[in-house]
Amino acid sequence: MESIALLIGSSLNAGTVLAIAALGLLINEKAGVVNLGAEGIMLCAALAGFAAVVHTGNTWVGFAAGMAAGAVLAAVFGVLVIWLNTNQYATGLALSLFGGGFSAFVGVEYVKAKLPEQATYAIPWLADLPLAGSALFRHHPMVYIAVALTLGLMFFFYRTRAGLIVRSVGESPESAHALGYRVRLIRLWAVMAGGALCGLAGAYVSTVYTPLWVEGMIAGKGWIALALTTFATWRPARVLMGAYLFGGVTMLQFHLQSAGVNVASQFLTMMPYVATIVVLVLISRNPTWIRVNMPSSIGKPFYPGA
Repeated sequence: MESIALLIGSSLNAGTVLAIAALGLLINEKAGVVNLGAEGIMLCAALAGFAAVVHTGNTWVGFAAGMAAGAVLAAVFGVLVIWLNTNQYATGLALSLFGGGFSAFVGVEYVKAKLPEQATYAIPWLADLPLAGSALFRHHPMVYIAVALTLGLMFFFYRTRAGLIVRSVGESPESAHALGYRVRLIRLWAVMAGGALCGLAGAYVSTVYTPLWVEGMIAGKGWIALALTTFATWRPARVLMGAYLFGGVTMLQFHLQSAGVNVASQFLTMMPYVATIVVLVLISRNPTWIRVNMPSSIGKPFYPGA
């Protein structure tokens, strides 16, 4: 039972990274923009967050630095695809490649840097509960912030006028423009908000999840987060559940190894990515289900004068 509690706790921690990044990408796609540059954004933000904590000793400053780096890179991406009408998919891939190379080049001097000792977190009383305490109530506050963020986005998209406007821009930008909404500006703000969340996820990886900096440390999490939006059929609650599912698959490999299960480590390492492909294949078998939930104008450029 104790090992199960540890697996649940580590799954929540691993899933938090995916959840925050995927929620950011969900905001982008709700507004009709596909950003394939999440991996590069998360790498640059991981470096920015790590460097900020090295120089200030404050993890929350690192989170802010990661969010700022993510928002800036997303703003550049937004200007290119929204105003200059470059191809969203090609531009996103370019951003991902740029982020990988840029973070590797700039981060050389931080490879051997160490972060200050981190504080331990526990919710009073609840953390002392048997099994549930270690599984649910001894996590970094960011784990609970991810849950609150999911609830907040659910309320924003389906209970507020601003959320309805963002969704309308993703469904029919021409109609939104005809009603007087500034579609391009709304999309830019959505892209920047999504980039900030991807940046927060990247900073969380380098400062809390694995508190160090090495080249390529995001290790495909940005791509899994991108797949999660389709897996969740663009629903925030499903994004969170999917993130925890993939987090559990990721952490299962370590628990199997510690339990002495005789399985090749390479096979266990590829499990999260195999699970991602399998889930996407299963979902793709029902195109009607995807079409009903997918924003109608996702990935399509908008020309106000047309």
